Formats: sequence, structure tokens, C-alpha cells
Amino acid sequence: MRRLALAPLTIALATTASGWLYLLRPGLPGPRIGEALPLDELSRHDAAPLLWFVAVWAAAALALALAARWARVERVTATVLLTVAVGAIVYLETVVSVAVVRQVSLHDALDVAAQMKAVYLPALIVAVAVALVAEHRGRRSAAAIVAAIVALGAALDLLHAVAPGDDRGLLAPLTPNAVGPLAHAAGVLAAVALLASARALARRRHRAWQVATGLAALSTLLHVVHGLNGGTLASSVVLVLLVARRGDFDGPGDRSTRSDVARRALLAGGTVAAYGLAALWVNRVAADAPYTLGFALREIGRGLLGLELRGSPHLAGSFGDWFPLSLLLLGAAGVLWVVEGWLAPWRHRVAQAEHERDLARTLVHAWGADTLAPFVLRADKAYFFTDDESALLAYRVVGGVAIVSGDPIGPPERGDELIGSFIRHARARDWRVAILGASEQWLPVYARHGLQSLYHGDEAIVDTASFSLEGRAIRKVRQSVHRLQSAGYRAEVLRPSELGDELRAELERVALAWRGEAPERGFVMALDTLFGLGDEHAVFVVAFDAERSAKGFLHFALSPAGRALSLSSMPRLRDSPNGLNEWLICETIAWAREHGYERVSLNFSPFAGLLAADHDLSTLQEMQRRALLTLKGHFQLDNLLAFNRKFFPSWNRRFVVFERRRDLPRVGVAALAAEAYLPFQGQRR
Repeated sequence: MRRLALAPLTIALATTASGWLYLLRPGLPGPRIGEALPLDELSRHDAAPLLWFVAVWAAAALALALAARWARVERVTATVLLTVAVGAIVYLETVVSVAVVRQVSLHDALDVAAQMKAVYLPALIVAVAVALVAEHRGRRSAAAIVAAIVALGAALDLLHAVAPGDDRGLLAPLTPNAVGPLAHAAGVLAAVALLASARALARRRHRAWQVATGLAALSTLLHVVHGLNGGTLASSVVLVLLVARRGDFDGPGDRSTRSDVARRALLAGGTVAAYGLAALWVNRVAADAPYTLGFALREIGRGLLGLELRGSPHLAGSFGDWFPLSLLLLGAAGVLWVVEGWLAPWRHRVAQAEHERDLARTLVHAWGADTLAPFVLRADKAYFFTDDESALLAYRVVGGVAIVSGDPIGPPERGDELIGSFIRHARARDWRVAILGASEQWLPVYARHGLQSLYHGDEAIVDTASFSLEGRAIRKVRQSVHRLQSAGYRAEVLRPSELGDELRAELERVALAWRGEAPERGFVMALDTLFGLGDEHAVFVVAFDAERSAKGFLHFALSPAGRALSLSSMPRLRDSPNGLNEWLICETIAWAREHGYERVSLNFSPFAGLLAADHDLSTLQEMQRRALLTLKGHFQLDNLLAFNRKFFPSWNRRFVVFERRRDLPRVGVAALAAEAYLPFQGQRR
């Protein structure tokens, strides 16, 4: 019933506003809007003071906005409906008035009314008022729609600005002749800046909304000064939409960019000032003319404002023709540079405080039952904790994607809260969320938060209690063990504190020789340094030849809570015997069994379920398998699978978790970059 009552109320308020304009005609100073009272055209009283016109319609617009709020009509819907309704009512009133007063046909009256400025201003005033006051209901998708409309409106505004033709604005009689070209030039700059802000608007950034709203208001004002036309309509629609949907843009800005923006502003201003002062001094000296600081500052200021685009009469030669334009261009570039810094995406910097690192070690030791848990202790990961610091996620932001390393670590009952908090944290910064190495048991929790999953591969896990070298199936591994033992090789399991300086240096040389020029890969399932963890989190299994020279080693991360060892790296010298790694793994399993560790996690085999081909595959899966096999030379996918299968492990399925399927290409690139499989990652030690 309230919404039904809104229709007659709109008609009554619109006609009442027109009536007040006819009844009261105060002699206010300032510009007048012509043909605002078309019924009085014969008596030449059709103009109304602009201030009075705006005041009357602002009061009517405020009443309509309050009525829309009372009727509980959503802000954008109310803005569109009431703007169209008021525009139509005023237009029809004007059509009838013109037809009666001018004694023309209704068809001609329609054409005449469509060209009157007084028809459009009431609709614009109502639109702004309703957008400010009416009730708001946010939708996440609205930000992208608003950004697209802003970009389209800015493009139309830019097209209008560069199109030939002249306009006459409401304030033209009261402004100097130079204001017209200045308004035109500033309109171009505002349109370009609006286009630049559209991308940040799509990311729901509040700073982008501030910039875009200010630019849209400036653009609308410039159109009023320069002339009401199609460009005015475009900029007005953009302004109204931004005001109406202001609640959608709540993304916080990066506080660290404030100092960067200040530095940019100082640098840009200083550069323009230095350029202007130096160039003017050289010109005045060459022309044997006096040079004062006041003169230089005036010329620079007029040039920056675009008041001397046709040249300065105070400067000699062709210098006076191009110097003011160069100042305007430099100033515009500086403003855009500063705005770009203000709208820059949130910059994520990995910075582990000592307190956070100590807390992460404690949580991993107490709750890190998953075999991937120890790898969160890498130095290139940031930590996100619950409010009471009882659980954590480790992540890194790459290309706007927050790559989470494995599942939450902490009490299982806190995982749901932790994931929800992190998703909100990421969305506030416009990061996409992706979880690499997610285990199957956590998928229902991720699904409750709207995340999707995709099978990624299998982790090979050896059960230390049941592992045996007996039997024909494992004979190749058994032969490697016997061959290495016969050659005088000996394996030692050493804690980091048990490594002397000489042996550390030797292990580093082995690792460097094995890696060569390639970067040190790994993010989710590898440690970033050999000696970054203490005895409670890491162990080395070193292969010594008969001369006590290290030929290779295995580096394991320890998971006390899960009673497991997780393989981090397995470097060896190129001239070491075949089967060295197989022998070292057998030695590791024996040591783990003796020391109470129940599982040994080996290499992760990407897409092992597809590459194994020991079961029937669908047509799509067969196509995927063939595509994966083409990557053999680059990623050794089937080689890892063949190596792991030698030990008859159990397979722990791992998944990639993401927000939307259209994010998969972006997530894939970010994951490859995090794992250092892309060339621009460079060397990482």
C-alpha cells in the first residue's frame, strides 16, 4: 500500500513545485534559467532565478526521497523510477504549456520541450536527492555494474568533449571568456580520470568511489557551465548512480599508500615548479627581460589552469606559444600519477613478526597433524590468526590472489571461524582466495563458505609399520639398497644442531650443484631454507660415500602432532650412484619407525589419479591425461608418480580450492608463480 501511494504523491509534489515557481517570483540575484515558466512566455516572464528554481525543486526532491524511504523502495530502484516519473511529468507539463501558449501542434510542442534545459534540471535534482536519502540494500555484483556504467559514461563524456560544436551553459553570461575552453579541457581530464578509476570501482574500493564521485560532480558542474547537452546527461547519470550505490564501495584502502601519495604529490609539484621556474628564467635571460619570482609563479599558475592555451603575451617568441600548454600537460600527468597511487591495489608485504613466528611454531608443534603443516614455517608466508590466536592460516598474495598453504592449523572447531574471517579479510582487499594442497576432510568446511574444489593430485604416504623390502614387487628398491651398501655408502640421520660448519657448507654445495641455474621451487610442500628450522621441526638424512664425502641428502620437515615426516627436498650430486634416493628413503623409514613416527610423506604427484591409468577413464579424463603427459619434459609429472609408486604408498588426495571457476586461470598463474615455475620469479634462496 505504501508503494502504491507513492505514485499519486509523486504527481502531487511535482505539480506543486511547478505551481510554487509560478506563484512566487523573488528577485534573487544571479543567473536565470530561461523557459522555466512556459505559460508566461507571452508576457516575457518565462525565466526564473536559478537559485529559486533549485531551492523549490530541492525541497520537492527531499520530500520525494523521504516518501521513497517511507515506502521502503530500494535506493537505485527509487532513484530510477522517481527520476523518470518527475522528468516525464515536467516534460508533459511543458509540452501542454508550449502547445497552448505558442499555438503550435502537439508534435511541434514535443520537439520544443525536449530542447528546454528546465525540463531536465528537476529530474537531476530529484535523482541526487533520492540517491542520498532512500534506503540502501547492497549486492556484491552491483559494484561491477556501477563500474561498467561509470566507464561507459566517462567514454561518452570524452566523446562529447572532443566532438566539434559549441554549447552555451547556464552560467556562461557570468563567466570570463577563458572559462569555456578551461571547462572543456578540464572535462576531458575528468573523463580520462573516471575511466582510470573504473577498475578500482569494480574492486569495491572506497577510495575509488571518493575519486569517481568527485570527478563526476566536477564533470556535471563543468557541463552546466559549458552547456547542458548529452554529455551532461552522461555525467549526471554517473554521479547519481555513484551516490545511490555508495554503500557498495566499502573496501578499505592500503594505509601504507598514504605516505606514497604524499611523496608523489610533492615530487610532481616540485618537478612542475622546477621546470617552470627554470624554463622561464632561461627565456627571460635570453630575451633580456626582467625576471621576478612573482612573475614566474603567475605564469606557472595560469599555465596549469589552462588560462593561456593560446599562448602567453608576456613571453617572447614561440616559447610563449607552447610553454603554457606544456605546463597544463605536466600538471594533468602529475594529477593522474598521484590519483593512480591513491587507487593502487592493496600491496601485500610478507613480514613475520617474531611473536607471530614463535606462535606459528607452537601451533604447528601442537596441532600440525597434517603432513603439510610444517611447511607453513617458511619465511615467505604471512600468517592470519583467529582473534584469540588459537589457529592460523599461512598465505602469500601473488597477482591479487591470496594463495593459502594447506588447511588451517589449530583446534578443528576453530577452523570454520578462521576460514570465514580470512575470506572477509581477503575480499576487503579485493584478493581472490585459493587454497593449495587442501585435504579431502576439509572440503565440506570450505563448501560452507561458498568455495569450490578441484582435484589436484595425490600425496604419497608410506606407513612405516607395514613397509618392507621383502617380496618380488619391491625388488628394484631392494637392489638399490644392496648396491649402495656394497659400495660402502652409509646414511646418517642428523638434527640441524648436529651439523657442523664444514658439513653444512658441504650440504649447501650439494644442493646448489643439484639445482644449478633453476630457482629453488616450492611453496606448499617444501621448506625455503635448509637450516631455517630447529631440531624439533627438521631432520637431515645424509648419504656419505666410503671417503666420508656427502653425495646427497634428504631434508624432512617433522610433524610431531601427526607423527609424520614430510619430504622437503632430495638433492644429490650428478655422479652419485643410481638408486641413492631410494636407499635414503628406506633408511629414513627405518629411522622413523624406531623413533615413533608412523608416516613418511614423499613427493606430491600432481594428477596422479589421471596419470596412473590403472582404471577406466572417461573421454574427458583421457583427454586431460594426454594433455598432462605433454608436460612431462617440463614438470616431470609421470616421473614423480613412477618414483613414488616404488614404495607402495597410500595416496592422500589433495585439492585446489577457489572461489569461482572463472578465477581458475588467474589462480593457476598465481600458483605457478608462488611455486617458482614461471620465468619472472627469478632465483630464490
